Amino acid sequence: MPVSERRSSEPGPILVEHHDLNRIAVLLDFDGTLVEIAPTPEEVRVPPTLKHTLSKLRDRLDGALCLVSGRPLADLDIFFAPLRVAIIGGHGSENRLTPHGEIVETRTALDPELRRRLLAIASDTPGLRAEEKRHSFALHYRLVPEQERWVREQITRICAHWPPDSIEVLPGKAVFEIKPRAFNKGVAVRTLMQHAPFKGRRPIFLGDDVTDESVFAVLPEFDGRGYSVGRSLAGTHGYFATPRAVRNWLYNLLQGRDPVEGMR
Repeated sequence: MPVSERRSSEPGPILVEHHDLNRIAVLLDFDGTLVEIAPTPEEVRVPPTLKHTLSKLRDRLDGALCLVSGRPLADLDIFFAPLRVAIIGGHGSENRLTPHGEIVETRTALDPELRRRLLAIASDTPGLRAEEKRHSFALHYRLVPEQERWVREQITRICAHWPPDSIEVLPGKAVFEIKPRAFNKGVAVRTLMQHAPFKGRRPIFLGDDVTDESVFAVLPEFDGRGYSVGRSLAGTHGYFATPRAVRNWLYNLLQGRDPVEGMR
């Protein structure tokens, strides 16, 4: 039985529909949405109860459950093992549309010289951590937050030597990620929604950062709903205070309970 819904720009609690699991697809960001941000990417921990909830929810959704993350697909499989779900990884650069399906990767890559120059920033800055991915490059400054402005300036200076329509800099929570503009999460979700078991379902996407805005932008094409975590973001219908609130919401959704709990 539906209840009223209000946009996140309005004061007071946000009310959302009771979702019919036979008609929706659940799409979930990882860092900052399902799990708490850690000092380094490797220190993130996935609660066993979350794996159990997602396993049951995947089955109830007939497989229409997908992780949508900037993390490499292989890393997500390790974090959630032995659970297997559909995954959009690397900001849409590598995708598996079903739990045991084929992995499809983009052929677009960062220029090796650009990678070398970005790596030099980390080499010259104690506490700044470089994360090299197959199709992108990230600089984490969580351990040296006072260096944020300097790191941003160095990235801008370096990227100015490449065509502006070829490179995108994504600011995140204590991280800058540099990737080709040829792919993003939103484009990948649009493709995902054309394939079974997602096709014909209404996507419900939860994300927490600027990197998720491309997904929020495509959701109306599928009558979807987007919810942010930690703060209200443009284009969303509500937000959760913490990843713990998200995990509780997923459990309640699985149990058929009121999904409003934990949302603002």
